[in-house]
Amino acid sequence: MSEKMININGIDICAESFGNPQHPAVLLIMGAMCSMVYWDEEFCERLADTGRYVIRYDNRDVGRSVAYEPGTSGYKVADMADDAVGVLDAYGIERAHIVGMSLGGMIAQIMAVNYPHKVRSVTLMMSSIFGSDDIDRGLPPMDERILAYHANGASLDWSDEEAVAHYLVAGSRLLCGSKHTFDEKRAYRQVRAEIKRANNLLSMFNHALLKGDAYYEGKIEGIEAPALVIHGTEDTVLPYEHGLALAGIIPGASLLTLEGTGHEIHFDDWDTIIAAIAKQSSER
Repeated sequence: MSEKMININGIDICAESFGNPQHPAVLLIMGAMCSMVYWDEEFCERLADTGRYVIRYDNRDVGRSVAYEPGTSGYKVADMADDAVGVLDAYGIERAHIVGMSLGGMIAQIMAVNYPHKVRSVTLMMSSIFGSDDIDRGLPPMDERILAYHANGASLDWSDEEAVAHYLVAGSRLLCGSKHTFDEKRAYRQVRAEIKRANNLLSMFNHALLKGDAYYEGKIEGIEAPALVIHGTEDTVLPYEHGLALAGIIPGASLLTLEGTGHEIHFDDWDTIIAAIAKQSSER
């Protein structure tokens, strides 16, 4: 395990690796407003123990990577896909298995479209179809409770680390499915690491300004890399129907349904998820 700063496309990106560099590479891409710490260190180590070289990294505006002024949006999701390819290049990896969570799954889709020669397979977790925001796909929206909760963030004293930690942990609790017991201890550990590592914690909200891109309409259906969709039936951010639609639009994609799981990578599901990623990244 070794964390390092990489200059990619003129910006700084923080990345960390686990396992043997000679093993097949798996790049983990986290979702919106979350740094790489939400790919739990133990999860990464256990995935590496399956004979994979695992890399996680901080997207723009989270963790130790470049942070822009809060309230600004000078880049696109496609730029974040370019960053991901830059991470692979920095590690000397020609091709990798890409695993994306939520927004990370959309970044993975763009990689598979724009850089098919770099992508050996894609695993899309709790994600949705990336394309134009102007198209009504008939998919259910985010749960109103989450929107209402985060509307209260504007009145939070963001200089009070304990109050911020409580706010973020309580927000994570809303993402937990009924099958699981919310792991508050693990959540606090991740959140406190998030707070300590962030160049500018409020910059994470810049991800909320990201938009779809009509250029990718009709292109996701052309993804040729082997695809696995993993989705919880109780996802409150991108409801289960988003996973079904994604699995239905990518040729040959397989679907792993996590019953009673929310918008989360819960410890109880780790064995199932790790086994699925290991299988997806074998013999390709």
